[in-house]
Amino acid sequence: MTAIEQTEARPRGTRLPRRARRNQLLGAAQEVFVAQGYHAAAMDDIAERAGVSKPVLYQHFPGKLDLYLALLDQHCDNLLQAVRTALASTSDNKQRVAATMDAYFAYVEDEGGAFRLVFESDLTNEPAVRERVDRVSLACAEAISQVIAEDTGLAKEEAMLLAVGLGGVSQVVARYWLSSGSTVPRGTAVQLLTSLAWRGIAGFPKNGPEH
Repeated sequence: MTAIEQTEARPRGTRLPRRARRNQLLGAAQEVFVAQGYHAAAMDDIAERAGVSKPVLYQHFPGKLDLYLALLDQHCDNLLQAVRTALASTSDNKQRVAATMDAYFAYVEDEGGAFRLVFESDLTNEPAVRERVDRVSLACAEAISQVIAEDTGLAKEEAMLLAVGLGGVSQVVARYWLSSGSTVPRGTAVQLLTSLAWRGIAGFPKNGPEH
């Protein structure tokens, strides 16, 4: 369920289980933070969007930063899981590159706009935010680098450089594709980027005695 669906479906005046209430509040907060940015958003706005009183909001999240970090943790985890799922989806390396590229495009295209909290936050000067963003970028690169190292026999540090490049290109191009209002369909965009990346990565011989 998207953040919009979570908040639109909220039952007013109904006492929700704690986990359901927390998810509801996170959905409302995501909409407000994405629309207004961290600094312009107010806890009043989030409580109103969720249809709860401020005391209820503060019962779950002591402050605005706590709420923002909870959202950031959730969406960083979602991105990492999407990349890992893409890498595990096939043993064909060209298809694996395409699946990984598409994972970034799908993440950016999600209507909730959660990628803005991760890649376009107006709070990157906050150490706790910067640490989380850096950590998920590193974790995604590490997942990609493991596959590269296994299939090419490159040293860990060399594979990591390639992985950082692939991940970085994927998220930067995906964000440009969305923000520019490109008329290129997502599938075509992924194919183009995959062709570019594959021409480079395919130049490294596959590891193994049969190759």
